[in-house]
Amino acid sequence: MLFLPDMSLSLGFGNYWSFKLNKGPRACISQEKCRLGLGKRQEAKRQSEILEYDTALDAVGIDNQKVKDSRHPPLVSALKASAEENAASFHFPGHNRGQAAPSSLRQLIGVRAFLHDLPELPELDNLFAPEGPILEAQKQAAELFGASETWFLVGGSTCGIQAAIMATCLPGDTLILPRNSHISAISAMILSGVLPKYIVPEYDHNWDIAGGFTPSQVEKAIVELEMEGRKPAAVLIISPTYHGVCSNIGAIAELCHTHKIPIIVDEAHGAHFGFHPQLPISALAQGADLVIQSTHKVLCSLTQSSMLHMSGNLVDRERICKCLQTLQSSSPSYLLLASLDAARAQLSDNQDTVFNKAVELTLEAKNMINRIRGISVLNLTNSNFPAIDPLRVTIGVWRLGLSGFEADDILCREF
Repeated sequence: MLFLPDMSLSLGFGNYWSFKLNKGPRACISQEKCRLGLGKRQEAKRQSEILEYDTALDAVGIDNQKVKDSRHPPLVSALKASAEENAASFHFPGHNRGQAAPSSLRQLIGVRAFLHDLPELPELDNLFAPEGPILEAQKQAAELFGASETWFLVGGSTCGIQAAIMATCLPGDTLILPRNSHISAISAMILSGVLPKYIVPEYDHNWDIAGGFTPSQVEKAIVELEMEGRKPAAVLIISPTYHGVCSNIGAIAELCHTHKIPIIVDEAHGAHFGFHPQLPISALAQGADLVIQSTHKVLCSLTQSSMLHMSGNLVDRERICKCLQTLQSSSPSYLLLASLDAARAQLSDNQDTVFNKAVELTLEAKNMINRIRGISVLNLTNSNFPAIDPLRVTIGVWRLGLSGFEADDILCREF
Protein backbone atom coordinates (compact mmCIF):
# COMPACT_ATOMS: atom_id res chain seq x y z
CA MET A 1 0.00 0.00 0.00
CA LEU A 2 1.30 3.43 -0.99
CA PHE A 3 0.21 6.45 1.05
CA LEU A 4 0.60 10.01 -0.24
CA PRO A 5 -1.14 13.24 0.82
CA ASP A 6 -4.70 13.47 -0.55
CA MET A 7 -4.44 10.18 -2.47
CA SER A 8 -3.95 6.46 -1.98
CA LEU A 9 -2.81 3.80 -4.43
CA SER A 10 -2.40 0.05 -4.07
CA LEU A 11 0.60 -1.50 -5.80
CA GLY A 12 1.65 -5.14 -6.13
CA PHE A 13 5.41 -5.24 -5.68
CA GLY A 14 6.17 -8.86 -6.65
CA ASN A 15 9.95 -8.97 -6.25
CA TYR A 16 10.02 -5.56 -4.57
CA TRP A 17 10.50 -3.60 -7.78
CA SER A 18 9.74 0.08 -7.49
CA PHE A 19 10.37 3.12 -9.59
CA LYS A 20 12.05 6.48 -9.26
CA LEU A 21 10.82 9.67 -10.92
CA ASN A 22 13.36 12.44 -11.44
CA LYS A 23 12.42 16.06 -12.01
CA GLY A 24 13.54 15.77 -15.64
CA PRO A 25 11.62 14.08 -18.47
CA ARG A 26 13.18 10.63 -17.94
CA ALA A 27 12.01 8.08 -15.37
CA CYS A 28 14.63 5.89 -13.69
CA ILE A 29 13.72 2.36 -12.56
CA SER A 30 15.37 1.08 -9.36
CA GLN A 31 14.89 -1.69 -6.81
CA GLU A 32 13.82 -1.33 -3.15
CA LYS A 33 12.71 2.30 -3.31
CA CYS A 34 10.98 5.03 -5.24
CA ARG A 35 11.85 8.72 -5.04
CA LEU A 36 9.19 11.26 -6.00
CA GLY A 37 9.40 15.04 -5.79
CA LEU A 38 7.10 16.39 -3.09
CA GLY A 39 4.83 19.38 -3.26
CA LYS A 40 5.80 22.63 -1.55
CA ARG A 41 3.45 22.05 1.39
CA GLN A 42 4.76 18.54 2.01
CA GLU A 43 8.36 19.69 1.59
CA ALA A 44 7.87 22.46 4.14
CA LYS A 45 6.37 19.95 6.57
CA ARG A 46 9.27 17.56 6.00
CA GLN A 47 11.87 20.29 6.57
CA SER A 48 10.08 21.20 9.80
CA GLU A 49 10.31 17.58 10.93
CA ILE A 50 14.03 17.50 10.09
CA LEU A 51 14.53 20.68 12.11
CA GLU A 52 12.80 19.00 15.05
CA TYR A 53 15.14 16.02 14.59
CA ASP A 54 18.21 18.29 14.68
CA THR A 55 16.86 19.89 17.85
CA ALA A 56 16.46 16.42 19.36
CA LEU A 57 20.08 15.61 18.53
CA ASP A 58 21.18 18.78 20.30
CA ALA A 59 19.07 17.86 23.33
CA VAL A 60 20.92 14.57 23.82
CA GLY A 61 24.32 16.08 23.15
CA ILE A 62 25.01 14.86 19.60
CA ASP A 63 26.63 17.54 17.46
CA ASN A 64 24.87 17.69 14.08
CA GLN A 65 28.12 18.48 12.27
CA LYS A 66 29.89 15.59 14.00
CA VAL A 67 27.16 13.23 12.80
CA LYS A 68 28.26 13.95 9.23
CA ASP A 69 31.88 13.11 10.06
CA SER A 70 32.91 9.51 9.31
CA ARG A 71 34.62 9.36 12.71
CA HIS A 72 31.25 9.77 14.40
CA PRO A 73 28.14 7.57 14.38
CA PRO A 74 28.04 6.28 10.77
CA LEU A 75 24.59 4.70 10.96
CA VAL A 76 23.09 7.77 12.65
CA SER A 77 24.61 9.81 9.84
CA ALA A 78 23.12 7.53 7.18
CA LEU A 79 19.64 7.72 8.70
CA LYS A 80 19.86 11.49 8.99
CA ALA A 81 20.87 11.76 5.33
CA SER A 82 17.88 9.61 4.40
CA ALA A 83 15.54 11.92 6.31
CA GLU A 84 16.89 14.94 4.43
CA GLU A 85 16.11 13.48 1.00
CA ASN A 86 13.30 15.09 -0.98
CA ALA A 87 11.53 11.79 -1.51
CA ALA A 88 8.37 9.77 -1.17
CA SER A 89 8.71 6.09 -0.34
CA PHE A 90 7.22 3.22 -2.32
CA HIS A 91 8.55 0.56 0.06
CA PHE A 92 7.95 -0.83 3.51
CA PRO A 93 6.95 0.02 6.23
CA GLY A 94 3.36 0.93 5.55
CA HIS A 95 3.28 4.05 7.71
CA ASN A 96 5.26 5.82 4.93
CA ARG A 97 7.58 7.79 7.22
CA GLY A 98 4.71 8.65 9.52
CA GLN A 99 2.22 10.00 6.98
CA ALA A 100 -0.08 7.01 7.48
CA ALA A 101 0.86 6.30 11.09
CA PRO A 102 -1.97 5.95 13.63
CA SER A 103 -2.70 9.34 15.15
CA SER A 104 -2.55 7.93 18.68
CA LEU A 105 0.99 6.65 18.04
CA ARG A 106 2.06 9.93 16.44
CA GLN A 107 0.80 11.77 19.50
CA LEU A 108 2.67 9.36 21.75
CA ILE A 109 6.12 9.38 20.10
CA GLY A 110 5.93 12.26 17.62
CA VAL A 111 6.71 12.05 13.91
CA ARG A 112 10.52 12.02 14.02
CA ALA A 113 10.81 8.34 14.84
CA PHE A 114 8.86 7.39 11.72
CA LEU A 115 11.30 9.24 9.47
CA HIS A 116 13.99 6.74 10.41
CA ASP A 117 11.93 3.58 10.75
CA LEU A 118 13.19 2.29 7.43
CA PRO A 119 13.87 -1.06 5.74
CA GLU A 120 17.22 -2.24 4.38
CA LEU A 121 17.69 0.40 1.70
CA PRO A 122 21.01 0.16 -0.16
CA GLU A 123 22.45 3.24 1.54
CA LEU A 124 21.50 1.89 4.98
CA ASP A 125 23.37 -1.42 4.67
CA ASN A 126 22.26 -4.92 5.70
CA LEU A 127 22.66 -6.23 9.25
CA PHE A 128 23.38 -9.77 8.05
CA ALA A 129 25.78 -8.84 5.24
CA PRO A 130 27.16 -5.47 6.33
CA GLU A 131 29.53 -3.55 4.10
CA GLY A 132 28.54 0.07 4.72
CA PRO A 133 27.48 2.14 7.76
CA ILE A 134 26.48 -0.89 9.87
CA LEU A 135 29.86 -2.53 9.28
CA GLU A 136 31.65 0.70 10.17
CA ALA A 137 29.49 1.19 13.28
CA GLN A 138 30.24 -2.34 14.47
CA LYS A 139 33.97 -1.87 13.83
CA GLN A 140 33.99 1.31 15.92
CA ALA A 141 32.15 -0.51 18.72
CA ALA A 142 34.67 -3.37 18.62
CA GLU A 143 37.53 -0.90 18.90
CA LEU A 144 35.95 0.87 21.87
CA PHE A 145 35.13 -2.27 23.84
CA GLY A 146 38.34 -4.12 22.99
CA ALA A 147 36.84 -6.88 20.82
CA SER A 148 38.14 -8.44 17.63
CA GLU A 149 34.61 -8.26 16.25
CA THR A 150 31.26 -6.90 17.41
CA TRP A 151 27.74 -7.70 16.25
CA PHE A 152 24.75 -5.40 16.85
CA LEU A 153 21.70 -7.22 18.23
CA VAL A 154 18.04 -6.26 17.81
CA GLY A 155 16.76 -9.24 19.79
CA GLY A 156 18.31 -8.17 23.06
CA SER A 157 20.98 -10.09 24.93
CA THR A 158 18.64 -13.08 24.74
CA CYS A 159 19.53 -13.75 21.11
CA GLY A 160 23.20 -13.00 21.82
CA ILE A 161 23.38 -15.62 24.57
CA GLN A 162 21.50 -18.10 22.41
CA ALA A 163 23.81 -17.51 19.44
CA ALA A 164 26.93 -17.83 21.61
CA ILE A 165 25.81 -21.19 23.00
CA MET A 166 24.61 -22.54 19.66
CA ALA A 167 27.84 -21.46 17.93
CA THR A 168 30.11 -23.16 20.45
CA CYS A 169 28.08 -26.29 21.27
CA LEU A 170 26.87 -29.05 18.95
CA PRO A 171 23.96 -31.40 19.69
CA GLY A 172 25.01 -33.74 22.48
CA ASP A 173 27.78 -31.44 23.74
CA THR A 174 27.95 -30.32 27.37
CA LEU A 175 27.77 -26.72 28.58
CA ILE A 176 28.96 -25.74 32.06
CA LEU A 177 26.71 -23.01 33.44
CA PRO A 178 25.38 -21.67 36.76
CA ARG A 179 21.99 -22.59 38.16
CA ASN A 180 20.95 -18.93 38.12
CA SER A 181 21.44 -18.59 34.35
CA HIS A 182 19.05 -16.50 32.28
CA ILE A 183 16.20 -18.35 30.59
CA SER A 184 17.82 -17.63 27.21
CA ALA A 185 20.60 -20.07 28.10
CA ILE A 186 18.02 -22.76 28.88
CA SER A 187 16.16 -22.16 25.61
CA ALA A 188 19.46 -22.25 23.68
CA MET A 189 20.22 -25.70 25.07
CA ILE A 190 16.73 -26.88 24.14
CA LEU A 191 17.06 -25.51 20.60
CA SER A 192 20.51 -27.00 20.02
CA GLY A 193 20.28 -30.27 21.95
CA VAL A 194 23.04 -29.31 24.40
CA LEU A 195 23.39 -31.02 27.79
CA PRO A 196 23.85 -28.89 30.94
CA LYS A 197 26.47 -29.34 33.64
CA TYR A 198 25.16 -27.06 36.36
CA ILE A 199 27.21 -25.35 39.04
CA VAL A 200 25.48 -23.99 42.14
CA PRO A 201 26.70 -20.38 42.42
CA GLU A 202 28.00 -18.68 45.53
CA TYR A 203 25.21 -17.71 47.90
CA ASP A 204 24.96 -15.16 50.70
CA HIS A 205 22.38 -16.30 53.26
CA ASN A 206 22.05 -12.91 54.95
CA TRP A 207 21.25 -11.14 51.72
CA ASP A 208 19.50 -14.12 50.08
CA ILE A 209 21.48 -13.34 46.92
CA ALA A 210 23.23 -15.68 44.49
CA GLY A 211 26.54 -14.61 43.00
CA GLY A 212 28.84 -16.12 40.40
CA PHE A 213 31.05 -19.16 40.66
CA THR A 214 34.73 -19.69 41.46
CA PRO A 215 37.62 -21.09 39.39
CA SER A 216 37.77 -24.12 41.71
CA GLN A 217 34.10 -24.88 41.00
CA VAL A 218 34.75 -24.77 37.26
CA GLU A 219 37.83 -26.97 37.60
CA LYS A 220 35.84 -29.51 39.61
CA ALA A 221 33.12 -29.58 36.94
CA ILE A 222 35.70 -30.14 34.17
CA VAL A 223 37.31 -33.00 36.11
CA GLU A 224 33.93 -34.63 36.79
CA LEU A 225 33.09 -34.52 33.09
CA GLU A 226 36.48 -35.96 32.16
CA MET A 227 35.84 -38.88 34.50
CA GLU A 228 32.67 -39.53 32.51
CA GLY A 229 34.61 -39.38 29.24
CA ARG A 230 33.23 -35.97 28.30
CA LYS A 231 34.67 -32.52 27.72
CA PRO A 232 32.66 -29.30 28.01
CA ALA A 233 32.22 -27.44 24.74
CA ALA A 234 31.97 -24.09 26.56
CA VAL A 235 31.56 -22.44 29.96
CA LEU A 236 28.92 -19.78 30.57
CA ILE A 237 29.50 -17.19 33.31
CA ILE A 238 27.12 -14.50 34.60
CA SER A 239 29.18 -11.47 35.60
CA PRO A 240 27.86 -9.19 36.90
CA THR A 241 24.62 -10.62 38.20
CA TYR A 242 21.49 -8.50 38.51
CA HIS A 243 22.74 -7.38 41.93
CA GLY A 244 26.17 -6.41 40.54
CA VAL A 245 28.10 -9.42 41.89
CA CYS A 246 31.13 -10.30 39.75
CA SER A 247 33.14 -13.49 39.22
CA ASN A 248 36.90 -13.92 38.81
CA ILE A 249 36.68 -14.16 35.03
CA GLY A 250 40.43 -13.86 34.48
CA ALA A 251 41.25 -16.96 36.53
CA ILE A 252 38.38 -18.93 34.99
CA ALA A 253 39.47 -17.91 31.47
CA GLU A 254 43.05 -19.00 32.14
CA LEU A 255 41.84 -22.36 33.43
CA CYS A 256 39.46 -22.96 30.52
CA HIS A 257 41.92 -21.89 27.85
CA THR A 258 44.46 -24.48 29.01
CA HIS A 259 41.79 -27.03 28.04
CA LYS A 260 40.92 -25.14 24.79
CA ILE A 261 37.46 -24.42 26.18
CA PRO A 262 35.89 -21.05 25.21
CA ILE A 263 34.13 -19.02 27.88
CA ILE A 264 30.95 -17.07 27.29
CA VAL A 265 30.19 -14.18 29.64
CA ASP A 266 26.67 -12.89 30.16
CA GLU A 267 27.71 -9.30 30.88
CA ALA A 268 24.23 -7.92 30.26
CA HIS A 269 24.47 -5.62 33.28
CA GLY A 270 28.13 -4.67 32.77
CA ALA A 271 28.48 -2.78 29.49
CA HIS A 272 29.98 0.09 31.50
CA PHE A 273 32.78 -1.97 33.06
CA GLY A 274 36.28 -0.70 32.38
CA PHE A 275 35.27 2.92 31.76
CA HIS A 276 36.06 4.23 35.25
CA PRO A 277 38.87 3.39 37.73
CA GLN A 278 36.36 2.29 40.38
CA LEU A 279 34.44 -0.01 38.04
CA PRO A 280 35.35 -3.70 37.63
CA ILE A 281 37.52 -4.83 34.72
CA SER A 282 35.49 -5.84 31.68
CA ALA A 283 35.11 -9.50 30.71
CA LEU A 284 36.90 -8.93 27.40
CA ALA A 285 39.90 -7.44 29.22
CA GLN A 286 40.00 -10.58 31.39
CA GLY A 287 40.18 -12.98 28.46
CA ALA A 288 36.57 -13.89 27.70
CA ASP A 289 35.95 -15.32 24.22
CA LEU A 290 32.34 -14.20 23.76
CA VAL A 291 30.69 -11.40 25.74
CA ILE A 292 27.06 -10.34 25.55
CA GLN A 293 26.13 -6.85 26.76
CA SER A 294 22.71 -5.21 27.12
CA THR A 295 23.75 -1.78 25.90
CA HIS A 296 20.33 -0.44 26.84
CA LYS A 297 20.57 -1.42 30.52
CA VAL A 298 23.37 0.85 31.77
CA LEU A 299 24.39 2.71 28.62
CA CYS A 300 21.92 4.74 26.58
CA SER A 301 20.65 2.75 23.60
CA LEU A 302 16.99 1.85 23.12
CA THR A 303 15.40 -1.07 24.96
CA GLN A 304 16.00 -4.44 23.24
CA SER A 305 19.29 -3.34 21.63
CA SER A 306 22.45 -5.18 22.66
CA MET A 307 25.91 -6.18 21.45
CA LEU A 308 27.81 -9.44 21.10
CA HIS A 309 31.61 -9.16 21.26
CA MET A 310 34.20 -11.76 20.27
CA SER A 311 37.88 -12.06 21.14
CA GLY A 312 40.51 -14.72 20.48
CA ASN A 313 40.35 -17.60 17.99
CA LEU A 314 38.54 -20.39 19.87
CA VAL A 315 35.17 -19.55 18.31
CA ASP A 316 34.23 -19.76 14.62
CA ARG A 317 32.92 -16.34 13.61
CA GLU A 318 30.98 -17.79 10.68
CA ARG A 319 28.97 -19.94 13.07
CA ILE A 320 28.20 -16.82 15.10
CA CYS A 321 26.96 -15.04 11.97
CA LYS A 322 24.77 -17.97 10.91
CA CYS A 323 23.29 -18.38 14.38
CA LEU A 324 22.48 -14.68 14.66
CA GLN A 325 20.79 -14.71 11.25
CA THR A 326 18.76 -17.73 12.37
CA LEU A 327 17.69 -16.16 15.65
CA GLN A 328 17.08 -12.53 14.71
CA SER A 329 14.36 -10.87 12.67
CA SER A 330 14.98 -10.48 8.95
CA SER A 331 13.47 -6.99 9.34
CA PRO A 332 15.72 -5.42 11.99
CA SER A 333 14.76 -2.04 13.41
CA TYR A 334 17.10 0.70 12.26
CA LEU A 335 16.03 2.77 15.24
CA LEU A 336 17.50 0.10 17.53
CA LEU A 337 20.63 -0.24 15.40
CA ALA A 338 21.18 3.52 15.26
CA SER A 339 20.71 3.77 19.02
CA LEU A 340 23.59 1.31 19.49
CA ASP A 341 25.74 3.42 17.18
CA ALA A 342 24.81 6.60 19.06
CA ALA A 343 25.43 5.01 22.47
CA ARG A 344 28.87 3.91 21.31
CA ALA A 345 29.68 7.42 20.10
CA GLN A 346 28.43 8.99 23.33
CA LEU A 347 30.66 6.72 25.39
CA SER A 348 33.63 7.09 23.04
CA ASP A 349 33.55 10.88 23.20
CA ASN A 350 33.42 10.93 27.02
CA GLN A 351 34.86 7.59 28.14
CA ASP A 352 37.25 9.14 30.69
CA THR A 353 34.59 11.21 32.45
CA VAL A 354 31.13 9.85 31.56
CA PHE A 355 30.71 7.88 34.81
CA ASN A 356 32.35 10.34 37.20
CA LYS A 357 29.08 11.90 38.34
CA ALA A 358 27.30 8.55 38.56
CA VAL A 359 30.02 7.07 40.78
CA GLU A 360 30.01 10.18 42.98
CA LEU A 361 26.22 10.22 43.39
CA THR A 362 26.03 6.48 44.04
CA LEU A 363 28.64 6.69 46.80
CA GLU A 364 26.78 9.62 48.36
CA ALA A 365 23.46 7.76 48.19
CA LYS A 366 24.93 4.63 49.79
CA ASN A 367 26.43 6.66 52.64
CA MET A 368 23.09 8.38 53.30
CA ILE A 369 21.12 5.11 53.20
CA ASN A 370 23.59 3.39 55.52
CA ARG A 371 22.82 6.01 58.17
CA ILE A 372 19.16 4.95 58.28
CA ARG A 373 18.57 2.61 61.21
CA GLY A 374 17.63 -0.94 60.21
CA ILE A 375 18.72 -0.62 56.57
CA SER A 376 21.90 -1.97 54.96
CA VAL A 377 23.52 -1.49 51.56
CA LEU A 378 25.23 -4.44 49.88
CA ASN A 379 29.02 -4.03 49.68
CA LEU A 380 32.21 -6.06 50.00
CA THR A 381 32.44 -5.55 53.77
CA ASN A 382 29.06 -7.10 54.61
CA SER A 383 28.99 -9.94 52.05
CA ASN A 384 31.23 -12.79 50.91
CA PHE A 385 31.40 -11.85 47.23
CA PRO A 386 34.74 -11.16 45.45
CA ALA A 387 33.63 -7.98 43.63
CA ILE A 388 30.51 -5.83 43.29
CA ASP A 389 29.59 -3.15 40.76
CA PRO A 390 29.81 0.14 42.75
CA LEU A 391 27.01 1.66 40.66
CA ARG A 392 24.54 -1.00 41.77
CA VAL A 393 22.57 -0.09 44.91
CA THR A 394 21.07 -3.13 46.67
CA ILE A 395 19.27 -2.43 49.94
CA GLY A 396 18.62 -4.92 52.76
CA VAL A 397 15.59 -4.41 55.02
CA TRP A 398 15.48 -7.70 56.96
CA ARG A 399 16.34 -5.93 60.23
CA LEU A 400 13.07 -4.03 59.86
CA GLY A 401 11.22 -7.33 59.65
CA LEU A 402 10.40 -6.76 55.98
CA SER A 403 11.10 -8.64 52.79
CA GLY A 404 12.31 -6.83 49.70
CA PHE A 405 8.91 -7.34 48.07
CA GLU A 406 7.13 -5.76 51.04
CA ALA A 407 9.52 -2.80 51.08
CA ASP A 408 8.98 -2.34 47.35
CA ASP A 409 5.20 -2.25 47.82
CA ILE A 410 5.49 0.32 50.62
CA LEU A 411 7.75 2.59 48.57
CA CYS A 412 5.51 2.39 45.51
CA ARG A 413 2.30 2.91 47.47
CA GLU A 414 3.34 5.60 49.95
CA PHE A 415 6.21 7.45 48.32
